[in-house]
Amino acid sequence: MVFKKLLGSLGVGGPTVDTVLDPGAVRPGSSLTGQVHLKGGSADFDIEQITLELVARVEAEHDGGETEGVAAFGRFTVGGGFRLAAGEQRSVPFGLALPWETPITELYGQALGIVLGVRTELAVAGAKDKGDLDPLAVAPLPVQEAVLEALGQLGFGFKTADLEYGHIRGTGQQLPFYQEIELAPAPQYAYAMRELEVTFLAHPGGMEVVLEADKPGGFFSSGRDVVNRHVVSHDGADQRDWNTVVDAWLRQMVASHGHHSAPAPYGHADPHGAHYSHDGHGGHRSGPGMGTAVAAGAAGLAVGVAGGLVAAEVVDEVGDFFEGDDESDDEA
Repeated sequence: MVFKKLLGSLGVGGPTVDTVLDPGAVRPGSSLTGQVHLKGGSADFDIEQITLELVARVEAEHDGGETEGVAAFGRFTVGGGFRLAAGEQRSVPFGLALPWETPITELYGQALGIVLGVRTELAVAGAKDKGDLDPLAVAPLPVQEAVLEALGQLGFGFKTADLEYGHIRGTGQQLPFYQEIELAPAPQYAYAMRELEVTFLAHPGGMEVVLEADKPGGFFSSGRDVVNRHVVSHDGADQRDWNTVVDAWLRQMVASHGHHSAPAPYGHADPHGAHYSHDGHGGHRSGPGMGTAVAAGAAGLAVGVAGGLVAAEVVDEVGDFFEGDDESDDEA
């Protein structure tokens, strides 16, 4: 999906820009590559700067309700400082490092309903204009896939995935939002939780895995959220018994009484996935919640989302996001 657009600030006869990402999904922390294709207009233009911006669709909850918007989470200058002659065609290759916390948009090739994009901005002769917006597909890191696969093997089912604005206390979170993957509980844990939410916070040295269980209330008590945090290394992800590791995390969570597990500092991930416990108070969210949930069946993570209807909904949402953004630019 590629969107071409005439630079509105330059009027008729201005240059056009078409950014094409290299095919295939990328992974958090890896290099995103592609080319920015420029075509000169009816006159010569000085291309002062070509900038790529990573954007995500998010929803924020506040006193007035929910607001949907676009949050930027990376900005990179990939070229500029040259004159584009009238009618000239020029391609500018680029490679940029994705943030380690970049949300994943797919699992086992199935879309999760997370919408990310790459926006191209040109600074031409003192004027700036957003000229192109392209969807970004991100596949999970090996540890992320292993943990989700283990949860699926244990009987948990995928429900929704969303991006939430705010910060998870006690973590090394860098982006202004975080991803939650919401799961239906496995039968053996249904008595202890109504749902399980999983958040991954990757960094070069490893991965923080934040688990939040919505525990049901009793006759004399209301339900509560229990949060555990674990740190694992990227190394040796394919050599561990993740079913055993993740099941131990869940058993510890079910047995806990509002205790939290604190992550080790970045760069000191426990290669064995051990958790570091201390007493915690209150929720772990310091910002308002958000969600762009896409309904999916609880048929198990190994199967992914539940088929044609869900896939069509995801495609519609992606198209609406990009088309709506282009329209807003045109109006500007």
